[in-house]
Amino acid sequence: MLQTRGIELKNLVKVFKKKKKDEVRAVDGVSFRIAEGELFGLLGPNGAGKTTLIKCLSTLLIPDDGTAIVGGCDVNADPLGVRRKLGVLTGGERSLYWKLTPVENLNYFAALYGVPRSETKERIHYLLELMDLFDKKHERVERLSSGMKQKLSIARTLVHDPPILLIDEPTLGLDPYFARFIRTFIKTELHEQLKKTILLTTHYMDEADELCERIAFMYNGKIKALDTPHLLKKRMPQEQVLEVKCVGDIDDQAFSSMHEYGTLNLSKQDGFTYVRMSTENPEDLLSGVVEIVRDRARVLSVSVTSPTLEDVFVHLTGASLKDDTTQQ
Repeated sequence: MLQTRGIELKNLVKVFKKKKKDEVRAVDGVSFRIAEGELFGLLGPNGAGKTTLIKCLSTLLIPDDGTAIVGGCDVNADPLGVRRKLGVLTGGERSLYWKLTPVENLNYFAALYGVPRSETKERIHYLLELMDLFDKKHERVERLSSGMKQKLSIARTLVHDPPILLIDEPTLGLDPYFARFIRTFIKTELHEQLKKTILLTTHYMDEADELCERIAFMYNGKIKALDTPHLLKKRMPQEQVLEVKCVGDIDDQAFSSMHEYGTLNLSKQDGFTYVRMSTENPEDLLSGVVEIVRDRARVLSVSVTSPTLEDVFVHLTGASLKDDTTQQ
């Protein structure tokens, strides 16, 4: 059996059956290892298999094949042992009981995780102070703001002081202020100060680049690449990216004549369309790309930048990490 205080996956598979005997391999032979104390990112678009993988690791789903070890415990052979080692934080607000107060929620979850009564009160006091929620401790959760609910979700995740955290899309739907708070808290408090082992899933490339020591790209249930953000970006054959920001809809077929000159990445964000061409000589493509865009949309800006993690992902898979999502 694999032995690790972090997380180790070996050929993990999860299959969902559909009508007419079709099947979807949501997790398709995934293998990687997360060291104790590492902040590891799993990056991919919606539907890549990230959340299914999280559910397998947290024992909410039973893998169909392969091995998953969490904190030295096998998810199939010792699911209770896994749950004692884990804290799971998901995006959204439905991991709490809205008719209860923060104190009542934390007392309930502390009891579920078997936190000794002698430690519960002090633990809850510490977490409410840590998340700046002490003044709201007797307020019903339904009356709290979205940011406060997410803070309370973090406190719930930490109530039994787990050494390993699974954090799934933590800033999804949050406004930029609270998204920044959550990212800073994960990086400084959970990772650097509390030394938690963290698996973070996201489809926000900047979030992964900012937070994670290593990143795995997941697409169609498979791991397409795994390395540090710096080394992943060095895999790009081109060192520069021509970016045109515009208003309007553009089909990638419009750039069919440009494909031989570099990698095309079309994405939408906050109501704008971004056309990005990774190329060795952006100045040679400038007039041609801008002319194509002008025929179909209103150009707002043109710039030359360095490759991002999304450019790497597009280069490796031909797919975009985001489409009509809000980058945070």
